[in-house]
Amino acid sequence: MTDPRQIALFALQDLETGSFTDIVVDRLLTKFQLSGVDRNLFTELVHGIVRRRRTLDGIIDRLAKQPAHRQPPNLRQLLRLGLYQLRYLDRIPDSAAVNTTVELAKTNKLTGLAGVVNGILRQYIRLRDDQQEVLELPLDSIGRLGTLYSFPDWLVAHWVSELGEVETEQLCEAFNQVPTIDLRVNTAKVGLNDAIDIFHTAGIEVRSIDGLAQGLQLVSNMGAINQLPGYSEGWWTIQDSSAQLVTHLLAPQPGETIIDACAAPGGKTTHIAELVGNSGQVLAVDKTASRLKKLQQNLDRLELDNVKIVTGDSCGLNELIGIADRVLLDAPCSGLGTLHRRADARWQKTPEQIVELAQLQAKLLANTATWVKPGGVLVYATCTVHPLENEAIIETFLKTNSEWRIELPPTDSYLFNLIDDAGWLKVWPHRHHMDGFFMVKLRRNSMDAP
Repeated sequence: MTDPRQIALFALQDLETGSFTDIVVDRLLTKFQLSGVDRNLFTELVHGIVRRRRTLDGIIDRLAKQPAHRQPPNLRQLLRLGLYQLRYLDRIPDSAAVNTTVELAKTNKLTGLAGVVNGILRQYIRLRDDQQEVLELPLDSIGRLGTLYSFPDWLVAHWVSELGEVETEQLCEAFNQVPTIDLRVNTAKVGLNDAIDIFHTAGIEVRSIDGLAQGLQLVSNMGAINQLPGYSEGWWTIQDSSAQLVTHLLAPQPGETIIDACAAPGGKTTHIAELVGNSGQVLAVDKTASRLKKLQQNLDRLELDNVKIVTGDSCGLNELIGIADRVLLDAPCSGLGTLHRRADARWQKTPEQIVELAQLQAKLLANTATWVKPGGVLVYATCTVHPLENEAIIETFLKTNSEWRIELPPTDSYLFNLIDDAGWLKVWPHRHHMDGFFMVKLRRNSMDAP
């Protein structure tokens, strides 16, 4: 069975049990051998339906005669599958979206409801073509944006308070786009221009990324990542543009001792190792052995041998006090800057979790700061745009640690133009067209004892 819609239905059924979207998608892609086109359709359907769940359910609730609690679970999944294609996938004809969904009803023990599926999908088409609103939008701006763009109200309310309604709508649109795939070229093995030529020869369109000497962005569909040219040779690794900026803000230098706290799965660790070369030492710290195994695999593929893996909790490890020229703390966070990549995160995170994470982040920052030599550097970074996990953490740390200050990147650097007035860099997807991120460079006074 290779119909990507049926496999997508399997995935949606699995997700009802609380499984994570990425894990389910990877498992089914391994189980079913799909062509490149079908693979892309399957992935788009699953991630897109999870992402747009609130909007799709709003349409179903308006068009269906039975309330949600009286509908068989598989019926709602089928309707989401059909409506997603009709509303968001222009390349699929309406007739194909309707007919395939009706057939799926018949082959998934819902033959008696095939007419209901057909009727609801065709009613949606009629309303849409008559330019009638198919969603009942709340009157308040929070509910309207949450329903229209499929986000929980608490998250929309937070963004409106920080950005205003207009920019919040732009951010919601950005988070609902299919994410780009960025690569970081291992220039110790292959030059950037050579890598571009290699991809073009293979019929894969890529483009360079402004401000990133190692950055490439995949433009065309390309199938499985590990089948791309240069993967097994370690010529490149996947890393979003904003994550690449973090290591450039750290600015590791040859000959230094650099610690990457919370390092796994190793995207920034390998970047640091590439930049310092064999004259420097990189310590990669993480408390999760399974994640460190993935880090070691990345080191092996990229053929980097200047990294020492340290298994341990970055809230401890007193043996590291005062040994590092530079420390990178890419702290565990809510991931609210990567909602376009993690389709289910918008439904899983809560305000209470963010408060708990902020407490952990503050503890990690206080401890890893002790690892830095006098005069050394610490970069704090997260892939969230929530101020409780970012600005508030840094402001509190600086108030209670007078020996530390924010340091700006060089004025002639690409990074300098992105820095806020406060001295940190906050990347917004709708402004910068990359993953949401926060990063700040801190310098310890040179006269302080470790």
